[in-house]
Amino acid sequence: MKICVVGCGAMGSVYAARLARAGHEVSVVDAWQAHVEAIARDGLHISGPDGEFRTAVAAHTTAPADPVDLVVLAVKAADVPAAAAGLAPLLGPETTVLTIQNGLGSAGAVAGAVGAGRLAVGIASGFGAGLRGPGRVHHNAMRALRFGAHGSLAPERVEEVAAAWRTAGFDAAAVDDVLAMQWEKLICNVAYSAPCALTGLTVGEIRDHPELGRTSRAAATEAWETALALGVAIDVPDPVELVRAFAARMPGAKPSALLDHEARRTSEIDVINGAVPREAAKAGRTAPVNQALTALARHREAAWRR
Repeated sequence: MKICVVGCGAMGSVYAARLARAGHEVSVVDAWQAHVEAIARDGLHISGPDGEFRTAVAAHTTAPADPVDLVVLAVKAADVPAAAAGLAPLLGPETTVLTIQNGLGSAGAVAGAVGAGRLAVGIASGFGAGLRGPGRVHHNAMRALRFGAHGSLAPERVEEVAAAWRTAGFDAAAVDDVLAMQWEKLICNVAYSAPCALTGLTVGEIRDHPELGRTSRAAATEAWETALALGVAIDVPDPVELVRAFAARMPGAKPSALLDHEARRTSEIDVINGAVPREAAKAGRTAPVNQALTALARHREAAWRR
């Protein structure tokens, strides 16, 4: 496939490099000039559990007027509206747009810009990656990617996307109910994103902490109860068991929200922990634990923007 990855941060770089190595024609778009220049000059350098490699990809700071088969929108949630508005030069009549973000709410903004009929939603589970410098990324975990239609996108087009990612060595599959999978991931994310960001502790340290562990489990339970109240068909009999098992797989991991706070950047808390009280209100419920965690994270981040 001819693929453009828009948002070539840590995760976007892993996606782009592996897809290019598999033989797809890959380009990237990112606002970080030094990163783009390094990629254009030396390619993307990726290291991780399966070794180290370098692959060449075309790199741009703005989307070129060159329609592709697949656009992968991998920017952070706060950057989605602006990035989605700039995708037009990449879109042909049959272009599929795949948006992959943490939390809830980004797909609606993308659909408004590109049309729901071409939009797929991706969910990345058990991934961890960080930039080591311009053109260089290390990833320490890579489990599964699941893709589903956001609106009227035909199932066979979603399967085409999943098949392309499988050629790049990803555990990738098309699913019928992507919303349920988003909520299942959200339950895990709310348990650790804000608690880790606010304390500097890893996922495993939060899980095992006698007091913070209770807060983490309460946040997850609120998300689980909210999903059930909204009628989302999640396959989670016990949210506490789910989030403890999640942490056991990568106890030393730092969620992206913690990495953002360490760098004094605004995190995606609003679409992770902050999504739970917003969604709970639709069912006439409240989510006080997630509301409090979100407020604390927002207060800390506000100081960095002054």
